[in-house]
Amino acid sequence: MKRLILPIALLLVACQENHHFSIEILDDEALELIDPNSEIEVIGSGFEWTEGTLWIDSGNYLLFSDIPNNTVFKIDEAGDLTTYLKPSGYLGEVFDGREPGSNGLLLDPNGKLVLMQHGERRVARMKASLDSPSSDYEVVVDNYQGKRFNSPNDGVFDSQGNLYFTDPPYGLPKQMDDPNKELDFQGVYCLKTSGELILVDQLTRPNGIALSPDESKLYVAVSDPESAVWYRYDLAAPGMAEDKRIFYDTTPLIGQEGQQGLPDGMKMHSDGYLFATGPGGVWLFNLSGKAIARIHTGEATANCAFTTDEKTLFMAADDYVLKVPLK
Repeated sequence: MKRLILPIALLLVACQENHHFSIEILDDEALELIDPNSEIEVIGSGFEWTEGTLWIDSGNYLLFSDIPNNTVFKIDEAGDLTTYLKPSGYLGEVFDGREPGSNGLLLDPNGKLVLMQHGERRVARMKASLDSPSSDYEVVVDNYQGKRFNSPNDGVFDSQGNLYFTDPPYGLPKQMDDPNKELDFQGVYCLKTSGELILVDQLTRPNGIALSPDESKLYVAVSDPESAVWYRYDLAAPGMAEDKRIFYDTTPLIGQEGQQGLPDGMKMHSDGYLFATGPGGVWLFNLSGKAIARIHTGEATANCAFTTDEKTLFMAADDYVLKVPLK
């Protein structure tokens, strides 16, 4: 990892002083969720590229992926940082690309850790329990019609246990031009509890994914600088998406100063507000597609997660992990 020479306490102080975080309220509706004067706190730093934030309520700790370092880290309530899993996404000896590790992390209906494994090009489940982690995995799904996935990125389970996930090329050493790329598209999928795998849609660079609280809508981020958008779909049944339309478009912001990053990971608040990482940090949307607030991190921000009580939001922002209180 980089920049871990300083003691962690000194490092975090330096990070706080060198960043200008802010919360911008775009509509008073957002004041029900967040105070514009809330402190955005750095709780971890010195990583390569953080992703996959996941709060584990049973142990009161946060897990997150550092993809280039092929590691899942853990930060507990006391702020102590430890290695949780290594390797997390690639089990071989030598990886020729930049992103071998796990990306999205989530819990299946049985409380088992599920990982989107870039290097292994699959969705996998950790065999061990959460409190005794081990890099021993079983395959959940690794191909579509006999062709290996590109590099599964992010996922979400519905209440029935069906898994929606995205498959862009970021984990392939040469991405779109990788000679080992077997699929000629980038897909959004639904793995049903029956074992059936449904191709929901094909997008240029599908990334973060979320469901509305009533599970009637599916949201997918597209991290394509030429079309930096979030799509919304109606779900007629699990995996059966229709009426695709743009939920929000940030393409005009790409490349502007202070607008680092692209539409990426996201989480749905139980009150029906979408917290979505994108240009400049984290965007807050109501379900009509109106941006009501922005959390400016000053970094390309990849993912976010709530505590179970939704009183804290964690953010994976480049080589940092941040948190901010919510109402």
